[in-house]
Amino acid sequence: MNRFSNKLGRFSTRFVDTRMVFFMDLFLSVSVSVAVAVVSYLLGLNAVIDRVFILVYGSASLTLSALLMYFLRTYRIIIRHFAFRDIGRFSMVAFFKVLFTATLIAFLFRNDGILVYLMTVVDGCVTLLVLLFVRLVMIAVYDYYRRSIRNVQNCTRVLVYGMSDKSAAAVVRLAGSKHFNVIGVINPGSSLSKAVLAEKPVHFFTRKEDFDTIVSNLSLNGVIFVTDLDARREQAGLLKWCSEAGVRSYIIPGIDEMNGDLPSAMHLREIKIEDLLGRDEINVSMDKISHTLSGKVVMVTGAAGSIGSELCRQLSRFGIRRLILFDNAETPMHIIRLELEESFPSLDFVPVIGDVRQDSRLDYVFREYAPQIVFHAAAYKHVPLMEENPCEAVLVNVCGTRNVADKCIQYGVEKMVMVSTDKAVNPTNIMGCTKRLAEIYVQSLGLAVQSGEKKGVTEFVTTRFGNVLGSNGSVVPRFREQIARGGPVTVTHPDINRFFMTIPEACLLVMEAVVLPTENRICVFDMGKPVKIDTLARRMIELSGLVPDQDIKVVYTGLRPGEKLFEEVLSSIENTEPTSHDRIRIARVRTYDYNKASEAVDALKLMAQDVRIPEMVSYMKELVPEYVSNNSVFQKYDMVKHH
Repeated sequence: MNRFSNKLGRFSTRFVDTRMVFFMDLFLSVSVSVAVAVVSYLLGLNAVIDRVFILVYGSASLTLSALLMYFLRTYRIIIRHFAFRDIGRFSMVAFFKVLFTATLIAFLFRNDGILVYLMTVVDGCVTLLVLLFVRLVMIAVYDYYRRSIRNVQNCTRVLVYGMSDKSAAAVVRLAGSKHFNVIGVINPGSSLSKAVLAEKPVHFFTRKEDFDTIVSNLSLNGVIFVTDLDARREQAGLLKWCSEAGVRSYIIPGIDEMNGDLPSAMHLREIKIEDLLGRDEINVSMDKISHTLSGKVVMVTGAAGSIGSELCRQLSRFGIRRLILFDNAETPMHIIRLELEESFPSLDFVPVIGDVRQDSRLDYVFREYAPQIVFHAAAYKHVPLMEENPCEAVLVNVCGTRNVADKCIQYGVEKMVMVSTDKAVNPTNIMGCTKRLAEIYVQSLGLAVQSGEKKGVTEFVTTRFGNVLGSNGSVVPRFREQIARGGPVTVTHPDINRFFMTIPEACLLVMEAVVLPTENRICVFDMGKPVKIDTLARRMIELSGLVPDQDIKVVYTGLRPGEKLFEEVLSSIENTEPTSHDRIRIARVRTYDYNKASEAVDALKLMAQDVRIPEMVSYMKELVPEYVSNNSVFQKYDMVKHH
């Protein structure tokens, strides 16, 4: 809690001085007596005209009220804790005030009639009502004040970064927020004159000392970035200083994260590592994609996985007629189903539990729902696990892909888009080799259809990209869990690096590949610059407000089976050809004869089903000569192959 809210909190918990309460009640009681006397005079009560009567009546009210309040201790009742039982003490004050005043008047003024006694009764009743009413008003004011204090204390004091139109829009949109109190704008640079943006003062900084002064003077809790590009530019500056100062950093997520809603305070979230590793906004042909997909029946295999589920979210925005979700994972399928029902209530979608290895199950889906476009994302992807289970990798990644592709041909699907991986480039592990074999089969099948060697109308597109941030089982979720547990964060090697892309970025490019003239070719995505995993881990620790190697240890565990130290560059002038999209290129790869590819898959399937691992792996290395195992038990088959 910052100093500002601390001061308000201390003020709100102070008690009103009992002497002040005593004199306030006494003043109210005497004022009521005076008011009753004035009204009685106006009504023509003869006794009130007598100055002696007024003097006695006023003195009695003052003295009796003071004595009764003192001895009954009404002034010691804490106003904020006033309860129903406390009404009794005030009733006694009013009752005895009436009783003693009436007795005194009866003793001193014997012939003034019943109206005088009625005046004292009215005086007592009104005194009680006024004292209680004032108490209730004070309690109501106190409660309102306390609520205001709590709102201030719970409201995060933030500055919005930048002086762009988006920054001004964010200031305006957050004006009524119950969660964030925008106290100004923060902008890099210096200025001698006072600047204002959207009626909020602009605070300039050029170095860390300037920011520390702003934090101290404003009791700052957080900084809001309106774009991830701003956040990336400030990684080594403002963002790092926020982490060191304990100031939270927030971002307004993109429209794709908010199901098309306009950003508001409820959408703000803290900056994640994905925001800092992404690239500039990807431009895709939204009109062409919408024209291609609108009104179509679309099927996604692996629909409950990281890539598959994001494909489903993005496809749901393009006016498709029906979406078929195909996956064998029950719980993730249930989760994506609930999400789609809530986010896209008008979408016609069908969740199907099935396995791409089961030809009959696939046949039913294609026969029953007649998909026109198929996105094939189902695959086993974890490198070390597939090194330990190579037969399953072949059955799912190779044979499963063939099953899906063959059904596309059989049922006249317009286009099939296969999701592949950068690990298929010069593979060093089982998983990468199986994905390369799947690419070979799909491309050879497409070329056979194109040449008329095989009957069919389906166009095949293969998309190849690297690691996606935040996918199931990837380093980012694992690092988050390790940081939440207090560490250590485990990195296999201090120099290991990887190419990364966010899941939405990857899925946008997958859909862009659908509308490009890339039939029967392998599309590779521009993955940007490689990121050191060690740097990634340390940055995530800093974003959590902790210090690497002090609060959270970073431990190096050694390369895992089949793991490369450096990833292959997917897209370069030497190994690719350009397309009309600057982020998508065509891989220069050797083409294969369809019949030979089909025979190879048949042979691999039999070996995998019989769990003949040595024979199967040796055959895989023959089919994909560039497959050379690294840090793996299968390295011995490389020696056999080379001899």
